Amino acid sequence: MSSTTPLSRRRFLQTTTASLFAAPYVTRGLRAASPNGKLRHAAFGASGMSWSDITSMANHDHWELAAVCDVDTRNFARVKEKWPNVRCYQDWRELLEKEAGKIDSVNVSTPDHMHGPIGLKAMDLGLHVYGQKPLAQNLYECRQLMLKAREKGVMTQMGIQISSDFTERFAVELIHQGVIGKVKEVHTFSNKKWGDMDPVPTTSDPIPEGFDWQLWLGTATDRPYVKGYYHPSNWRKRRDFGTGTLGDMGCHMFSGWFRSLDLAAPIAVKSTGPTPPNATNWAINAMVEYTFKGTAYTAGDTVKVTWYDGDARPPAEVIALADPAKFPGQGSIYLGTEGVLLHPHGSTPQLFPKAKFQGTRMPKLEPRNHWFDFIDCCRHGGTQKPTANFDYAGPLTEAVLLGCLASPFPGETLQWDAPALKITNNDAANALVKRQYRPGWEV
Repeated sequence: MSSTTPLSRRRFLQTTTASLFAAPYVTRGLRAASPNGKLRHAAFGASGMSWSDITSMANHDHWELAAVCDVDTRNFARVKEKWPNVRCYQDWRELLEKEAGKIDSVNVSTPDHMHGPIGLKAMDLGLHVYGQKPLAQNLYECRQLMLKAREKGVMTQMGIQISSDFTERFAVELIHQGVIGKVKEVHTFSNKKWGDMDPVPTTSDPIPEGFDWQLWLGTATDRPYVKGYYHPSNWRKRRDFGTGTLGDMGCHMFSGWFRSLDLAAPIAVKSTGPTPPNATNWAINAMVEYTFKGTAYTAGDTVKVTWYDGDARPPAEVIALADPAKFPGQGSIYLGTEGVLLHPHGSTPQLFPKAKFQGTRMPKLEPRNHWFDFIDCCRHGGTQKPTANFDYAGPLTEAVLLGCLASPFPGETLQWDAPALKITNNDAANALVKRQYRPGWEV
């Protein structure tokens, strides 16, 4: 079993009102004792990331899969093969209605646009929630998930498993020890290209047998089914369903510097990429500049963090501070007053200049399992919370989503009022804080 570490709550409290964000957090263990003492779990999603989540949770001795939901019933065969007694549903609402009282926890591992609606309803029923990243598809839903978790006193964890990995925790410890001094700026980058500048096809295709297109659309407006364009693998590129490369990878990659610098909500954000998204799809080669209030770990009263995706990369003079010949495709580079830390995504951090840091005492860290962290906290209750609980994951995801929101307004510095959940200087941008819902699907 993994150990858990209580998290600082100052990250978000320092820029938000105490009445909204300082509510006491009281949690409970199992909602009702299961006959065999195991955490009874339901999965929203039967393939892809959900399959990864439930097969990882299945390694815990005190966890069992009771039910699964997927809008594409073709995905049930593999689940039934591994868990013959699992109860299968196509409609997530039916699962929650019929399984209430029979399950203790859920994972929401669907396309981004359904994270909020399913997660909120599950917590309304008192269920613990493991929510995939990004926590929600828009800022309003993200905030509601955080507040609902507090209201209901349930355990939560966002699926940023890298945050439990040795490599990220290693980087956090190095920054906290002051190895590179105070941090002046951070550049973080991903070479993934979850974007598409082409128009939506005007064709339509027959809906496959066993696939409920209307349930898949969920909160989004009705439109024709186009084979391979949305389901199963390209929805991240579409603004109504996904959040582009920034939403896909940002929650993973922001976590290292968000935690190590003890950051809260940004105070401003500006998109500087070469091309904004079109009306329906996210762009590629995005660049976004964030301004945060400074902390004990930063060199100034504010600190700038810049995001790059696709072919975009940090400036050559920044890359030159590390090893240009071996510069990773994904990662973050911290520029400190006493040196540079390069953290390739998923790999061991490196210190530069190398000669200066030879012999530096490196931190020793115990192993941690992200999924077990969630399960153990659900079972035991109390004040101990998973490391990526929604008090942490909510503000982190809000920062990510602000970058997505800024991308249709290139070159404009958007001012963010976190307590009010509002862009204060651009009404068109502020209108995107909350999405337009299909009638009957409002959150």
